[in-house]
This record gives sequence, structure tokens and C-alpha cells, in this order.
Amino acid sequence: MNEMPGRKRDSLSLMLMLPNMVTILGLCAGLTSIRFVLVGRYDIAAALIIFAALIDGLDGLLARRLNAASDIGGELDSLSDFVNFGVAPGILVFQFALARDFATGWMFVLIFACCACLRLARFNVSRDDPAPVGGGKPHFIGVPAPGGAILALLPFFLTRQGLIDAQDYPFLFGLWIGLVGWLMISKVPTISSKSVRVKREWQVLVLLGAAVIVGLMVTRFWLLMVILDLAYASVIAFAVVQYYRKPRVAKG
Repeated sequence: MNEMPGRKRDSLSLMLMLPNMVTILGLCAGLTSIRFVLVGRYDIAAALIIFAALIDGLDGLLARRLNAASDIGGELDSLSDFVNFGVAPGILVFQFALARDFATGWMFVLIFACCACLRLARFNVSRDDPAPVGGGKPHFIGVPAPGGAILALLPFFLTRQGLIDAQDYPFLFGLWIGLVGWLMISKVPTISSKSVRVKREWQVLVLLGAAVIVGLMVTRFWLLMVILDLAYASVIAFAVVQYYRKPRVAKG
């Protein structure tokens, strides 16, 4: 007897479940990060958020490669991202540096988390929009949630490296995560990994750079995060300047 059209299958291949399993792995990392924040292990909590950010795009890549994309997978990914990159970093920042001034500090955390939620909601709505006519390099609108979470933790990374003590400047730390929240919901075009291209003559340098990153990862982890975060912040700052300069040039 033939299967009825539109009928759901009674079983799924384990390979087709792999993208959602990766999403759940990231969600568990984010939730466990919150658990370590509650016991004061901020270093482990930050490392788990970084891990969740690193594997964030892996589920989507697997879904495309395995032809396993689904509506539930897309929604699960967004809900997981809100916990990992909206809630977990906010709680870490609050407990680490903002809890002294409870009212003001918590206000900044709420702003950051709400911006992360709004950014993900906007992404969900525009996910299936057709590509703009004329092509162009792929880019994000606003800072993506994983990038926003890593940017929000920059003062924490600087503190762990011993360059500053963010706990002495809670209001500035709060302003920083508020700024990052605004960047997430802004219309500023930001860099996407899909648009990055490497010339053939630079491939050896890129590979050597990867070796340096691995070396720093196992020896000077917080220094590595400071360098990468500052580099990303510089790219975003350049994108913001370019975005707000264009209307003025057009008017002239």
C-alpha cells in the first residue's frame, strides 16, 4: 500500500537528527554556563558560552549538507541562541560586575537580553526572504547573536588577562553591553563568514595564523579572546562608520 501524500514518517535516520542534536549540545552548554555562574566559576561559564558560539553555525551547515533542514530545527536553533547568547552572557555579566548596583546593573542586562531576543525574532521573520536583486556579498543585518555575546564579554576577558578590572567600573561595563545590544538590533551590515575569501598566495599565512591561534588557545586563552574580540570590535566599528557615512555622501 502506498504511503499517503503529506503523511509524516514514523521514524527518522539518526543522521537526519544530527543537526538538532548539535543544537541541543549548544543549549546544554549555555544552560551549564548559567550553573557555573551561580557557583562563581566565571571562567568556565565564559568558556562554555564561547564553545556554544563556535558550534552555533554547525547545525545549519549539517542540515544543509544532509538535506535535513526542518521548521522545528530552525525554531529550536533560535530558542537555543536566545538562552546561549542572550540570557547566559547577561547573567554572567551581572553576577561578575553589575550586582553591586542591583537596579541599574539589572536594567542593562534586561536591555541586552531583550535586544538579543528582538534580533533573533527579526532573523526568523526575514529568514526566507529572497536575496536582494543584484547579488552582493553575504552579510548580516546587525551584529549576530553569537558575535554580540562574545563582544559583551570583552571587559570580562580584559579582566581575566589582567589589563583592567571591570568590577571597578560597573557602570561602564553596563553601558558596554547596552551598546552591544543596540548593535544587535541595528540595521548596520556586518561581516559574514560566507563573504570571507582568501587569496591563494595568502593561504600559507592563514594556516600559520591558525597554528598561532591554537597555540594561544592552550597557553594564553584569555589573551587570545582579547585579541579576537578587539579585532572583531574594530571590524564592527568600521562597518558602523561606513553605514552612517553613506547617507551624508549621497546627499552631497
